[in-house]
Amino acid sequence: MAAVRPLNNRARRAVVWAAALAATALCARLGWWQLDRADQKLALQAAMQQRADAPPLPASQLADLPDAAAGQVHRRSTLRGRWLGRHTVYLDNRPMAGRQGFVVVTPLLLPDGDAVLVQRGWAPRDFQDRSRLPPLATPDGEVLVPGRLAPPPSRLLELGADPEAQRPGPIRQNLDPVAFAAELGLRLRPLSLQQTGPSRPAAEDARPLPDDGLLRQWPMPALDVGKHHGYAFQWFALAALIAGLTGWFQLLRPWRQARSPNGRTL
Repeated sequence: MAAVRPLNNRARRAVVWAAALAATALCARLGWWQLDRADQKLALQAAMQQRADAPPLPASQLADLPDAAAGQVHRRSTLRGRWLGRHTVYLDNRPMAGRQGFVVVTPLLLPDGDAVLVQRGWAPRDFQDRSRLPPLATPDGEVLVPGRLAPPPSRLLELGADPEAQRPGPIRQNLDPVAFAAELGLRLRPLSLQQTGPSRPAAEDARPLPDDGLLRQWPMPALDVGKHHGYAFQWFALAALIAGLTGWFQLLRPWRQARSPNGRTL
């Protein structure tokens, strides 16, 4: 078997240059990809803000299909209906304003017989008695609920089987809209309403409703555009480092060695 001949100096330099150019191009491409991701998220953020600033969506136009619901998220709306108070759910481990507690979710029965999940607000948890629920005023009769349309409540990571899945109770880790609709025996619209202010009676001559005491500091979804800008800077810096080191060791350093009287340089 013939011995493998080592590469000569010119061939080694060609391999180094090819590898350096490929690595530099790859890092630069990844940097541009991160900038493109940042631009996509900025466009999405602008679209979300445009929906939030749009006129309130009439309740009669509330989506009943998932495809239509996606285009209504972040729109303001005021829904009319009746609270299904006995089906109120307290979603656990939901922080707001730096505190741990519940997001209170109550289905609202719409005039057409469908229901929509209303994220009514946040309430603190009693950590001495974790089964104790905070007091909550849920009036009877038709009410008008102002809010911002949102996807159904987000799911948290569950470790192991959820004991509430077999015997549902008011305190739950997550809420599956499909299973909850079957539990209610009603059709749920494919979105929810994050309540932004106190509900009021639908009848103009009715007395004002008592304050439910819930906190409603709903944040807009964080798109974290700065993360992509940071990643882009790192990729571009790595591309510049590879190009700089290759130029030094393959061009400048040999040139300086050739000009040095003793053929050595740092």
